Amino acid sequence: MIYNILTLLDKISPFNKASGHCDIPCKIYDPITSQIAVLTMIRLVDLIEEIKNKDSLNVNDHAQVSRLIAQKEEHGHIVKDEIRVIWGDYIKQPQLEKYPELHSLAHSIMLAASKAKQNIDKEATIDLLNKVNRFAEIFWDSKNVKTFKAVCPYPPEQEVVYPDLKK
Repeated sequence: MIYNILTLLDKISPFNKASGHCDIPCKIYDPITSQIAVLTMIRLVDLIEEIKNKDSLNVNDHAQVSRLIAQKEEHGHIVKDEIRVIWGDYIKQPQLEKYPELHSLAHSIMLAASKAKQNIDKEATIDLLNKVNRFAEIFWDSKNVKTFKAVCPYPPEQEVVYPDLKK
């Protein structure tokens, strides 16, 4: 009953809607989600290229390409959302002073993610990964955590920045 009343009131005079990562703040941030999303985009481009290179495409191939493109778009949004949350909620003046490239790097990630979403272009996705990896290096350095680079153990087998959490 209360739900119905609130729904009716919302239709008459809409409530302001709010959303956020977690404005508690929880202090739990990690760029790995954005890195995995970019790796997924790269892999999806590879899969699209495999289908594109077939001699002839059937209806299932066309349907698969559509699904792959939709997933690539979704993962592009994930990259942007995850970087935006870290940049907006975690990055403060001390980090900006120590890493003056942060604003331009975050902005360039947004632009690169858009480009990677708009095209079937492996180089665009690799460029995005390089930018997100740089963001990850800065992020972990700001927490005094050393990093290392390693090729991820699954396709698309690209180099990723990881935190060295061993003590």
